[in-house]
Amino acid sequence: MGARRTGRVIAFQTVFSWEANDITTEELLKFEWLDPDEPQNSQTAVDFARLLAAGTVENIHIIDKTIKEHLVNWKFNRLSKVDLAILRISVYSLLYRDEIPQKVTIDEAVDIAKSYGNDESYKFVNGVLDSIRKKNE
Repeated sequence: MGARRTGRVIAFQTVFSWEANDITTEELLKFEWLDPDEPQNSQTAVDFARLLAAGTVENIHIIDKTIKEHLVNWKFNRLSKVDLAILRISVYSLLYRDEIPQKVTIDEAVDIAKSYGNDESYKFVNGVLDSIRKKNE
């Protein structure tokens, strides 16, 4: 797994944890739960995760509003926490990280959803993100 993929997974796990725990952004971004001896947890991966997680938390109101606008026949409060965390970091990338190709953001989100979500998560995540991508074009 490349540094950026690892960074996205770390960011997803971080935003998931942020939603589930009452923790400050500063504490969250220390990544104290990461094992620094794991080769995949390179400084490059951690720095990318920090960029995604911090940007997501800082822009959470706009990100959540964007997600809500693109839900079809689904309520925001019914989203699984896994799907929501994946959507949040991905929407941050789509809206604020022009240097990351939107197709890459969506493909990576789908792959993370396949690994961490339920059997239908990847389809749902793909549909929401593709709708946002199309609106932004």
